[in-house]
Amino acid sequence: MTKRTDLRQESPDRAAETRARILDAALREFSANGLAGARTEQIATAAGVNKALLYYYFESKEKLYIATLEAAALRVRESAMAVFALEASPGERVLRAVLNHFDRILTQREFQSLMQQEMIRLHKGEQGALLILVERIFGPLQQAFQTMVREGIASGELIDGDWLQIMLIGLGANVFYFLSAPVWSLTLHFDPLSVQSLRTRRVALVETLGQAIFRDRRHGASLARKVLADTPEPRFSDFKKIEGKKQ
Repeated sequence: MTKRTDLRQESPDRAAETRARILDAALREFSANGLAGARTEQIATAAGVNKALLYYYFESKEKLYIATLEAAALRVRESAMAVFALEASPGERVLRAVLNHFDRILTQREFQSLMQQEMIRLHKGEQGALLILVERIFGPLQQAFQTMVREGIASGELIDGDWLQIMLIGLGANVFYFLSAPVWSLTLHFDPLSVQSLRTRRVALVETLGQAIFRDRRHGASLARKVLADTPEPRFSDFKKIEGKKQ
């Protein structure tokens, strides 16, 4: 049986550890069942704490949900910003940013689920956390991507095109592929989420982008090979296991 944490046992270090456990458990529960369907009792049990401690840290289910979404989004921001800050040409950083985005979709499925739920809530006119995330996370990321592309255009490395369209060519292709996976399986008669299919799309993404947005295609192809060679693959098998559990 999981040992439960008591408020009186909490030192500052243990408090941080307990809070992190709660957020991890909440991420799994909210991504699987949404805000309305998630059960705080299940989150507390999974985190190994009593329900009183959960409310001590987060006061309410709604505040726990927002904290969970912000914590997950912050990891996304840190991962993306690390790519933007690399010592590399703007074009190489664009390739790495798009590949990083593809790999994040694979490895952070719970966050992707939460984002889809938030967009549905916004579409319904419900007050959610998406606007907060746009201000704190996605706005700065978009600005950084815009700056990076404009630098590449100004230097002559990238084609003289619309920066937003260049971003959509890369990031939009990733989102469209995963969201439309059920359609691909019906129309093209293959499993778009198999390990081999994911590996093929990942390579094709970078190689095609290397040909599409660079003035010098040989330069773009060379950078694409470099980026693919020194970026470790995500665990495709883990992604497949997660998808299998959802079906």
